[in-house]
Amino acid sequence: MRKYLLLLFLHIPFMLPAQELNCDVDVLTGGGINVDKRVLQELDRAITDFMSLRPWTIEKYKPEEKINCKLRISIQKSEVGRFEADVQVFSSRAVYGSTYETVMLNYLDKGWAFEYVEGQPMDFQENSFFSNLTSLLAYYAYIIIGLDNDSFKKLGGKDQFAKAQQVATNAIQGGLGGWQPFDGTNVRYWLIENILNPQMAPFRDGLYTYHRLGLDKFLENQEAARTQAIDLLGKLKVIREQRPMAILINSFVDAKTNEWVGMFKGALPQEKQQAYQLLLQIDPTKSERFQAIIQ
Repeated sequence: MRKYLLLLFLHIPFMLPAQELNCDVDVLTGGGINVDKRVLQELDRAITDFMSLRPWTIEKYKPEEKINCKLRISIQKSEVGRFEADVQVFSSRAVYGSTYETVMLNYLDKGWAFEYVEGQPMDFQENSFFSNLTSLLAYYAYIIIGLDNDSFKKLGGKDQFAKAQQVATNAIQGGLGGWQPFDGTNVRYWLIENILNPQMAPFRDGLYTYHRLGLDKFLENQEAARTQAIDLLGKLKVIREQRPMAILINSFVDAKTNEWVGMFKGALPQEKQQAYQLLLQIDPTKSERFQAIIQ
């Protein structure tokens, strides 16, 4: 899995205990929102510590194995101790033999509502609900780790995705939006539902083959890597036809568009056309960006 791969990179003869995430947090305020800067700084620190210092799995990660992720939290409404925010969630994964990091998750969650006061304990337990804030953070921690594990081993993220689903189920009792199917089509409920839905199994298989047999071998065999990318695009096309509103596919295409454009710009003309046509069918709203492949 990931431990074996990264040992090949670094040849480090011993294992140091470390948490899984290296989370960069940025708490901002939208126009006209007035929040005490000290409260924002404390919230930033509390979230950073919660994500990066807490162990989320039983595995031991060395510092260089940590998963890089980002939370861009934009406060849209604020009362004393109560906040509503839009949050952009990013995560990335190192590509073997290079300094390049491929984006694994790029997801905008517009439904964050939570309570926070300075010095508040950031308590969390997997099987119970404590607060919407820690449930939101734990949910994305498990999603991020699950996607990363899926890219190193077929269905390697199943345990983390099951925990994310449990967090979502527990959070319903908090009574806030985003956790139930009728809260909208682009909410947390549907993200984890998509991941665990059997119709998405080919996508999750493709996460492994694309990253381990494609990207991780790109420098030594670019044609083989593009073949894996075409195979994944074919799977995404089928899923798009079955689930046209699947937010998991929307998020993944957002994460990978620049990568695919760069990958296929150097391909043979036939491969360029094949990739271009598949991408248009998967997400026609990005047609202008996909044009760069065939220009």
